[in-house]
Amino acid sequence: MRVLTPQQSSEQGGALLIALVSTVFLTGMAGALLAVGASRKAEQTASTERLRALYVAEAGLSRGVAAALAGTLPDLGSAEAPVGFSGGQYWGTAVDNGDDTVTLTVFGTSNGRTRGLEAVVQQTSDGVYSSALFAGNSSGDNAYELLFGGTGSQADLVNGNVYSGGSIRVNGTATINGTARATGSIHGGGGGETGITQPIPNLTAMNYAVNNGVNVAQQFATGGASYVTNSSYGGRAWRLPESNPAHIFRKNPSDRASNINSTAKDDYFLEDAYEPINTSSAINAGAGSKITISGLGGEPGPNGNNLVYYIDGNLWVHNLNAYSFTLWNASGTPVNITLVVSGNIYISDNIFYNNNDADGLALIAMKDPNVADSGNIYFGDPSFGTLEYMSAFMYAENNFYDNNLSASGSARVTVRGNMTAGNQVRINRDHGNQHSKLTVDFDPRIWNQSLTLPGLPSMSGSDPTRVVASWREVPVL
Repeated sequence: MRVLTPQQSSEQGGALLIALVSTVFLTGMAGALLAVGASRKAEQTASTERLRALYVAEAGLSRGVAAALAGTLPDLGSAEAPVGFSGGQYWGTAVDNGDDTVTLTVFGTSNGRTRGLEAVVQQTSDGVYSSALFAGNSSGDNAYELLFGGTGSQADLVNGNVYSGGSIRVNGTATINGTARATGSIHGGGGGETGITQPIPNLTAMNYAVNNGVNVAQQFATGGASYVTNSSYGGRAWRLPESNPAHIFRKNPSDRASNINSTAKDDYFLEDAYEPINTSSAINAGAGSKITISGLGGEPGPNGNNLVYYIDGNLWVHNLNAYSFTLWNASGTPVNITLVVSGNIYISDNIFYNNNDADGLALIAMKDPNVADSGNIYFGDPSFGTLEYMSAFMYAENNFYDNNLSASGSARVTVRGNMTAGNQVRINRDHGNQHSKLTVDFDPRIWNQSLTLPGLPSMSGSDPTRVVASWREVPVL
């Protein structure tokens, strides 16, 4: 028999106590870890089911949007009779709001978790270039008014639809032969549709600096440009060989130093120095100096037709010796080109198509984030008053400005095509008792798809366009 001393008995009792405390502690830790693990698993499960519920709701909303875009009101089920989808269910409503919008609300559920989504589909007959005159008012100026005025033979006339993201004011005997639509109010002119919001054309998404057929500034830098004098077209200027598609521009001509010195970037003038200049003041296509496209109708060089010409700079249609320019080729082949600038467009000479039924020209002014005065189209010649007619589809990401604000300016200007501004169209053309008449004759060929110009977003044809105006999550009631 082993006899323990009092000291040994005390030591063994202490060890037993420590072991007991450790066991209790570890048991508690294990229980805590199991509880945390269970809690995390529950949280992960709940998070997964919430995500699944969102996906189910998105599936139902996507189905509803597709139907609404096609012009029908979808059946999205109900809370009592939901639609099954991928292990979950969805139900919702489609409400015609009576203002050309449909609100779709869909709830998706998965294992007891529910999420809600809402989309608004808006119907508009106005896609890109679908109105004769469009002012989106992207700046959100609550005081903006799209103005028309004049009386008698000098009254403004628009043959086509008009939209303003602000208000519209029609003074005198100005006439809009189409539907006037405005976000704000409409004063005069027989009224129209108010409280209307239409999407502003988003041509910035086209990324023209990359997506183009001819980079004009690059061609002048690397395409063998020479600085030569041309007494017919005026001054010395940079010019490319005739075989280069960008030969239809002259860069920074010396006889228009006052123009080029007033801008922040290089200036390119639309004029074909390889064609004889026509100095006739007659207002018709035959009196215009010809703009010929390379590789077309016997012209040298690669085919320059059906291309986007991108200009990192400003574009001018302005010559001191010519009154008009005409798209032309010897074969009569339709000329369809798009000129895009990162800067401004200035038009003070007439632009004609040789073939009104088949030719097409788009002029697009995009903003340069580094230049405050950019993305605008200025038209009119206050010094000589030579601008009277423009055939073109025109888009200014920023504003349209009218230079005909003096008594010497053109008494009448006609646009055959359209005028579309992301922000504002400013056509207050009064000087004293004189009003310079503006006529806009809408050219429907892009809208009805009888004409396709390069580099434009796809058109919707003559049917109404429907777009998703908003898409958001909504609380579950």
